[in-house]
Amino acid sequence: MKLKLYIYVLILLSIATVSAQDVSFNAKVNKKKLGVNERLRIDFELNQDGDNFKRPDFEGFTIYSGPNQAVSRSWVNGKSTYSKTFSYILAPTKRGTFTIDQAEITINGEVYKSPPIEVTVTAAVDKPKDGNDAAYIASEKIHLVAEVSKSSPYLNEAFTVVYKLYVSPETSVSNWREIDSPKFADFWSQNIDEKQFKVYDSEYEGEPYRYVILRRTVLYPQKTGKLNIEPLSLNVSVSVPTNRRDIFGRFLTQNANITVSAKNRTVNVKPLPLDGKPDDFTGAVGEFDFTVKTDKRSLDASEAFQISVEANGNGNLKLFELPKPNLPSKLEVYEPENADRVRTNLSGMSGLKKSTYTVVPSYKGKYPIPPLSFSYFNPKTERYERKTSDEIVIEVNNGPVDSEPEKTTTTTNGINKQQVVAADKQFAYIKTTSNLQSIAKKKFFKSELFWALLLGPFLLIPVAMIIRKKRQAYTSDVQGNRIRKADKLARKFLSEAKKNLGNQKAFYVAMERALHNYLKAKLNIQTSEMSKDRITRLLKERDVDGANTIEFISLLESCEFARYTPSSNVAMQQDYDKAVRVISTMDKQL
Repeated sequence: MKLKLYIYVLILLSIATVSAQDVSFNAKVNKKKLGVNERLRIDFELNQDGDNFKRPDFEGFTIYSGPNQAVSRSWVNGKSTYSKTFSYILAPTKRGTFTIDQAEITINGEVYKSPPIEVTVTAAVDKPKDGNDAAYIASEKIHLVAEVSKSSPYLNEAFTVVYKLYVSPETSVSNWREIDSPKFADFWSQNIDEKQFKVYDSEYEGEPYRYVILRRTVLYPQKTGKLNIEPLSLNVSVSVPTNRRDIFGRFLTQNANITVSAKNRTVNVKPLPLDGKPDDFTGAVGEFDFTVKTDKRSLDASEAFQISVEANGNGNLKLFELPKPNLPSKLEVYEPENADRVRTNLSGMSGLKKSTYTVVPSYKGKYPIPPLSFSYFNPKTERYERKTSDEIVIEVNNGPVDSEPEKTTTTTNGINKQQVVAADKQFAYIKTTSNLQSIAKKKFFKSELFWALLLGPFLLIPVAMIIRKKRQAYTSDVQGNRIRKADKLARKFLSEAKKNLGNQKAFYVAMERALHNYLKAKLNIQTSEMSKDRITRLLKERDVDGANTIEFISLLESCEFARYTPSSNVAMQQDYDKAVRVISTMDKQL
């Protein structure tokens, strides 16, 4: 009696659980715009079983096939999921915009309705698309989009282009490869590589999609006017569902390789304004701080000090020149050393641009370093801004006093410069007298060199005989030469695999040859003898660590699987790194 009561309670709980689940009843079409000579597939999906399904009238269409029913159940972590689908293939009867009305179904005594869908039928297309063609289905489900952060940047103002690959939920991508990359001829460009691809949920033209960010590129336009951003094109390996079903009613999938391209994008680059443009403007665009400083303010003559001219902030730091200091002529100035520390991220360049001048005073006195001015264009305020440093006075305490009065000349830019006066001992390091000694003539006959040249060939005869004997032994060692040749080939093919990263077929062919030749060199076996069991046994006999053996076998399996399944660039890089690590470790153990 108690057993029956428990069963009733469990039944009631299961019914309550099912009824508590939200009922989902949706309608999906494979396209919302088609030619009058194409076909339309519509699926009515629900997550609970129901009765009395009523299809809509399909105004403007005739039923080409259907209804086809598919039911699936699954258990994941103790939770059951249920899905039931009613599918129709429709043929348009005329052009126009049509609304597919709601379908109805009864679940647990309640009537549920699917949402209406609007579909546009155009004139006949030149080549009707086959709804069962995997390449056509993939082209409708995969889109490459280039998003531009600014459509009207200023000249030399940073903006970004982000390339996103959108994929519909029912489509899976196994691999992609770039076949054409944008050149960015009119831009200074910097790619920001994605360290790890992350999948995001989003929408594309009102439909649910997933996307990954393939590349982000920072651009600085170098010309004004309308500039074209060339498209990025990819070859994508995909798996897509078709209209065909298996014996259980599930949709069959097909693999296809398609080419997708981002559309051309155009930006209108604005020139920098002429109003208020400073005469000393050198092309800096952004937001900057400007400083001029010295490492010493007081020193002796002939000692050196340094002047640092620095601009730091956000902007085109690599695309302009810093102003040069105007120094008194009695200060000897060397060519500047540039020590830029610039990093590029999504907001553009940021960091420090620095020029350091080494200066040596020749005479005692005080030397003023005039203020230095730096101008730049700020795109946020849309006007030119200026930063000016303070005057710096350098005091030289000990040293010769300039005996001649300073003579000044006025340069074309209005800055007075002093005439350079040479010190008496400026060239004291150059010797004007010499103490050369004559070399006595020596006789060659019976000299040390004479006897060395005479007896040398006779001494080399036994050395040549020893080398010849060793060479004959080396040549007769057939097995050793075969091992050395295999080892050399293993290194060669491993290097070839590295060069072919990104080309799956060539990479794994070279990788497999490298692994086989490595085994030939280390285990002295031929390719026909390379079974996994034999390799494992031989490595174990030579005291190779079991973990390394397992990784080596997995590399051989990766090379075999690559013949039948696509592989990503990331997977190829991981296999190459693993091969280098395993071979290096096994070399030490063997």
